[in-house]
Amino acid sequence: MSKTKLGLLATASALVLSMGAAKADIVIATVGPMTGPYAAFGEQMTQGAEKAVADLNAAGGVNGEKVVLEIGDDACDPKQAVAVANQLVSKGVALVAGHFCSGSSIPASEVYFEEGIVQISPASTNPQLTERDMDNVFRVCGRDDQQGEVAGKYLAANYGGKKIAIVHDKQAYSKGLADETKKNLNAAGVTEAMYEAITPGEKDYSALVTKLKSEGIDVLYYGGYHTELGLIVRQMRSQGLDTIAISGDALNSLEYWSITGDAGKGTLFTAGPALEKDPSNADLVKYFEEKGYKPEGYTLYTYGAVQAWAQAVAKAGTTDSEAVIKALHSGDAFNTVLGSISFDAKGDVAAPGYVFYEWENGGYDYAK
Repeated sequence: MSKTKLGLLATASALVLSMGAAKADIVIATVGPMTGPYAAFGEQMTQGAEKAVADLNAAGGVNGEKVVLEIGDDACDPKQAVAVANQLVSKGVALVAGHFCSGSSIPASEVYFEEGIVQISPASTNPQLTERDMDNVFRVCGRDDQQGEVAGKYLAANYGGKKIAIVHDKQAYSKGLADETKKNLNAAGVTEAMYEAITPGEKDYSALVTKLKSEGIDVLYYGGYHTELGLIVRQMRSQGLDTIAISGDALNSLEYWSITGDAGKGTLFTAGPALEKDPSNADLVKYFEEKGYKPEGYTLYTYGAVQAWAQAVAKAGTTDSEAVIKALHSGDAFNTVLGSISFDAKGDVAAPGYVFYEWENGGYDYAK
């Protein structure tokens, strides 16, 4: 072989080696219900995560490295959530901004804990997520013991003399929220007239509605998601019930009104502050609106989860999970779309609290 060919081969080999030695992109993921009945929330998470990654890369990446986003679909199914978590482990993700449903976040967190992967949920509110001594698990939303306290006290103060029913759909988030609300309602000296569980995913809730009617229920507190409550409310109105419907943060989707139509008017729900209404997020909101998307619900909470992680990586000077976890637990504040936030020893954020919203005319706003 000629010296020229040998030289070319040596150069090519060196190039291949240098390419192999180059730093790989940082891979992060968001995981939620991208399909199934709660896919509207998966879309919120995707929109928020994609914009966060785009903004990070436009600013030079994280510690000079490009960030790549993986989208995981757990359909809010616990078994699928674990399968997705294991797939993400094989892809070497540095962060999981997810999951959405507590029933998915909790089993998936076992996988992330075993592998030392940072998990920051934008939406999972069941207290158990951060009550198991897992130092890698965080959330940027509140907890159901906080949300249930607000709801329970509100019910007692405003409807203490009325007949109240508490209903949930048996899922981790749903039952947890319903039970926390019941606990606080009872602590205020009010006992519910009815406590029931339904099966999610059904199309006909007439049996429940008939029971609500026969019991003369004035107020229905529902622990669960917008899809089921939307049908229940529509069926209540068709049977002539003017029972007031009250629920939690899983009503944070315009899809609720598409199910109920005008029957949804007056429905109340609790959720964290509407980040899209914060003037400091105006430019970000404008970006989404110009592309025809309303950044409601957990869009900006997911954006904020990625922000907090990126700032922790910058503080640590590395994506090494141990160092990043230490930075997240440092007590230092992170400047995010949620405002200046920090995490406690459990991984919970100092939440700004839950407020009430009311559905009216195809949308929702802070309750008057």
